[in-house]
Amino acid sequence: MEIQSFIPNDHHPFLMAGPCSAETEAQVQQTVDELIQFVPQVDVIRAGIWKPRTRPNAFEGVGAIGLSWIKEAAKKYNKLCTVEVANTEHVEAALKAGIDILWIGARSTVSPFIVQEIAEALRGVDIPVMIKNPVNPDLELWIGAFERMEKVGVKKLAAIHRGFSSYTKTEYRNKPTWELPIELKRRIPNLPIICDPSHICGRRDTLQKVSQKAMDLNFDGLMIESHFQPDEAWSDAKQQITPEQLAKLLSQIIYRENINLEEEEHASLNELRSKIDRIDNYIIQLLSERMGVSEEIGVYKAANNLKIYQPERWAIIVDRCLKIGTINGLSEDFLLRLIQQIHKESIRHQTMVMNKEQ
Repeated sequence: MEIQSFIPNDHHPFLMAGPCSAETEAQVQQTVDELIQFVPQVDVIRAGIWKPRTRPNAFEGVGAIGLSWIKEAAKKYNKLCTVEVANTEHVEAALKAGIDILWIGARSTVSPFIVQEIAEALRGVDIPVMIKNPVNPDLELWIGAFERMEKVGVKKLAAIHRGFSSYTKTEYRNKPTWELPIELKRRIPNLPIICDPSHICGRRDTLQKVSQKAMDLNFDGLMIESHFQPDEAWSDAKQQITPEQLAKLLSQIIYRENINLEEEEHASLNELRSKIDRIDNYIIQLLSERMGVSEEIGVYKAANNLKIYQPERWAIIVDRCLKIGTINGLSEDFLLRLIQQIHKESIRHQTMVMNKEQ
């Protein structure tokens, strides 16, 4: 994809901060005043103007009147500003107000109809657009949103990773599922990725840990919600922090360097990576051999009219692998997901063989 990054190459991390919601003009201004006081390096001021809520009768944002509040507060300190847009009317109002950067929220990214509507409204407009991951872990849906923007001529794009909804209760409000943004970066290498720890965590005490993880994974920036009185916030109070707390959080993050593998000092790292490559090759060869045995089993099952899936045998395999793996320092979660994927591939091979034998 042809993407023009609006984040300077030598700038790390690109920082966006501000209240979850613009509530009053005074609230926006005081929050921004304190952000500049404690976190002068902030690049972009953010605030929600239109708020998509899960249930009705919750605070759904002040609407277009808040656009001038955030624009003027950011302009006072020569900072950029950004708001979320979810339809044509939002786009038109934001552009008219001079908002510098737009973002598309997770609830909008999940609908190609909404993304296309926003894309058409931006046809021919030269403005940066950030796209949050869809609420469900669907990488193709996320990539499709960028492709829709690119097709109408929007080239200044960035991704925002805010985690994914989960039916079960977890440590996070939205599970980070880091492998998805990592795969997104592999698929679109020139796409900047910004982490939104506020929505991943849903609470203050884990913000620093998630922010550190994002920096360790070479994300390009952070979007963190900040309010001068977070406990009094009209929305998402538990995940917001004061500008002073944000400054402390940022000071605790360790910013590590990228590696230039041509430098002689990293020769030992290259040697270790070569070992990893050899082990990976061996694992793939073993998996290939395992699938060959699965096909032989498939031939036997076909000849003896046996079902592919044998629950008792599967339970024995899982139990054995979990015991051996945990003894050797591997987590049960990783082992179970690995075994399930191997089992799925084995079933595919046996199905292929058995259908051929019929």
